[in-house]
Amino acid sequence: MIWRLLRKNISVAQIGGYALANLVGLCIIVCAVQFYRDASSALRGEDSTVPADFLVISKQVSMLNTLGLGNPSTSFTRDDIDNLEKQPWVKAVGEFTNANFGVAAAVEMDGRGMSTYLFLESIPDQFLDIIPDDWDFDPNNPNATVPIIISKDYLALYNFGFAASRGLPQFSEGLISRVPIALYLSGNGRRETFKAHIAGFSNRFNTIAVPYSFMEWANKRFSSQPDAEPSRLVVQLSDPGNPEIDKYMSANGYEAAGEGLDQGKAHYFLTLLTTIVSVIGGIICALALFILMLSITLLMQRNREKNRTLLLLGYSPGQIIGCYFRLVAIVNGVILGCAIACLFIAKGYWQKTLSEAGISSASPLAPILWATGIIAVVTAINYLTIRRHLK
Repeated sequence: MIWRLLRKNISVAQIGGYALANLVGLCIIVCAVQFYRDASSALRGEDSTVPADFLVISKQVSMLNTLGLGNPSTSFTRDDIDNLEKQPWVKAVGEFTNANFGVAAAVEMDGRGMSTYLFLESIPDQFLDIIPDDWDFDPNNPNATVPIIISKDYLALYNFGFAASRGLPQFSEGLISRVPIALYLSGNGRRETFKAHIAGFSNRFNTIAVPYSFMEWANKRFSSQPDAEPSRLVVQLSDPGNPEIDKYMSANGYEAAGEGLDQGKAHYFLTLLTTIVSVIGGIICALALFILMLSITLLMQRNREKNRTLLLLGYSPGQIIGCYFRLVAIVNGVILGCAIACLFIAKGYWQKTLSEAGISSASPLAPILWATGIIAVVTAINYLTIRRHLK
């Protein structure tokens, strides 16, 4: 009976305008969040050589370095590393430890021998994308084997470049891991042979990595020189899209290996674009909320005498508030349902294109929660507005 009395002054046009505006704003927000999550999974995936949250940096090589003058040095000093660690976009910095001795390797395949000079590096375990079970070396064990991690690109170069042109057998990752390798280390008046094997393949680093325990022991045994300053650093980024990264690299003459820096820029622009679109959607929702609050204010003013009469007749404020609130809750619920339906429809349009590019879709749970939260806040504000006007 109360609802029949109060609904006569409701403006369908005002409620419809609010519903349409709020629906448009909410759809913009949820679609922007979902598209950001889908596109971001491609930029932050694990298939790239150097993911966007890791950078391998080195100093630029000048003509003086080419002439052997070594000035300026291409190694990183302790001050360089400390300054890098102080940057707000840096989460952690790791050093590449180089071998200060001669390294050669040899393998035998089908009666054919092949040998080559090598370089070895060691990287802190926390930065590796793969850590084999046997990633350790005990120099006191006479049967110890040196585990090696190489880049997947090196195996591809061998299979489709060197082996194909020389008529040598091609290897899968599983098979080449079983091929025994002889390492010949020389320096400091010593020359020794060690057994080695390929223990894993890295997508992150283009290097030939050995455990730090082996590198530390070998440098002391085969080199009389002090540990050299690192020529390469690996940087874990806390904010991959920060534009200050590129400025810092240029100002200090650093170079970033791989596509990590470019991916960081792309991620930054994607974040910026998503933020702008979401802000536009938020402004539309705020304007829609203003429309509804204005409609409620006008409705309460029109029903001012009816509300006062109902209170004098003994109806509780909660009963009167409930009539208006149910109207708002139903409208907001319909808006939420339509926004979620719009999300799945829009997602279906761009998902086909992303799937053809090999990009998997992210879960729509996050944008649905965003939409639910926005509607819950809007509904709470509406309730407080109705209650204040009734008082």
